[in-house]
Amino acid sequence: MLLNIARRTALRCSVGVLRESAQPACSSALLSGHKVSSAPARHYARTAKKKVQGPESQLSDLSPAMLKLDYDAVPLAQTTDDVVKRLLSLELASHSEKLALKKEQLIAKVQRDESDRSSVEVQVAILTARIRNLQEHLLKHHKDKANKRRMLMAIDKRKKLLKNLRLERYDAFENVCEQLGITYTFPPEYYRRATRRWLAKKAFCIKVFQEVQKQKAEQKLKLKQSAEAAETQTASQ
Repeated sequence: MLLNIARRTALRCSVGVLRESAQPACSSALLSGHKVSSAPARHYARTAKKKVQGPESQLSDLSPAMLKLDYDAVPLAQTTDDVVKRLLSLELASHSEKLALKKEQLIAKVQRDESDRSSVEVQVAILTARIRNLQEHLLKHHKDKANKRRMLMAIDKRKKLLKNLRLERYDAFENVCEQLGITYTFPPEYYRRATRRWLAKKAFCIKVFQEVQKQKAEQKLKLKQSAEAAETQTASQ
């Protein structure tokens, strides 16, 4: 018993001495400006984050050597030196200038003649270029509510134009969808917001219909049995 008490007191004294001896070393290290760390620092190499690539842009097929829309039909722009041609090309063009050229390319695919600028097919081509541009913008800026609203309005307008074109001229409708790469989906025949009251009413109506059908089946079975019984009675007589 006395031996155990003596050992414990000796251990406590040794721990106190070690703490007192470690304090001046730490204070001297802090005064000299060196950082004191309990464990050695380990610096591991971090893997590079892979960038998530979105769908291909509609402007990716435009060559940088192509001239801008305003200078494409000017013959002098074809014979100028390389510096001026580079200034007039799409290499240094803005996004709006590239989008205008892409819009003209889509219009040229579906327009009826060279002077056609207001037909349903041309309106669908213009809306398609605008919708795809807004979709690419919203992939980068998904919180832009104003442009999201503009995109949804343009989609609704294009749906109405395609619906009317499909009813009036089906061959032109098929050509527009094929040339512009549009997939037309039919709208639902009936749509109603599913509230809890409406769902409860619908379930109750279904239950009532099933009960009525069950009663009708029982009545038909009784009539059939009574008819068979009458036939057997007449046959026995």
